[in-house]
Amino acid sequence: MSTPLSLYHITRTSSLSENAPLLIMMHGYGSDENDLFSFANELPEELFIISVRAPYPMAPYGNAWYTINFDAERGKWNDKEQAVASRDLIAKFINEAVENYPVNKNNVTLLGFSQGSILSYGVALNYPEKIKNIVALSGYVYHDILPEDLKTKDYSNLDFYCSHGSVDQVIPVDWARQTPTFLESLNIKHNYSEFPVGHGVAPQNFYELKSWLAARI
Repeated sequence: MSTPLSLYHITRTSSLSENAPLLIMMHGYGSDENDLFSFANELPEELFIISVRAPYPMAPYGNAWYTINFDAERGKWNDKEQAVASRDLIAKFINEAVENYPVNKNNVTLLGFSQGSILSYGVALNYPEKIKNIVALSGYVYHDILPEDLKTKDYSNLDFYCSHGSVDQVIPVDWARQTPTFLESLNIKHNYSEFPVGHGVAPQNFYELKSWLAARI
């Protein structure tokens, strides 16, 4: 890491020396910045790729964007305050990244998996002026971290690629299936795909998102 920005991160430089399209990767719950970065070299060479580490350390290893609590009475519930803090921290990090790296601030893509995907929806819908494309893998729309004035915001620049495993045992596919209707209600461009896998990214899923991304950067 060459610059002390708000979130620890690793980078892959672009084939372009300036004004490169920026891709920010956000890992899932209990993982770290190396997870998604493992396929960075498979993505278009003109992308400047930053893979960030979530701010909340977990024991014995890994990190989270927000705590998921397991309570006998309440069942499984999210720490909304931490989720909102992470959402705003990512928005701040985007500002820092475009100031410190040779990238195009008008061509920023978020790529998130699972909890990182949930945060990508939150960031894009709260700060649409900062984002162009969103790749949301195995996540869902967490309404508690969305703005109250959804209907009045300008989302015309956003484009989503959403995918989910049809037998996902961690985040039910039914949650993800609500996303296209929700995005349509806001007139947001999107593509939604399902693949016959669990909580992960199938090879055909990766090839589809790769070509989707290549056509938009």
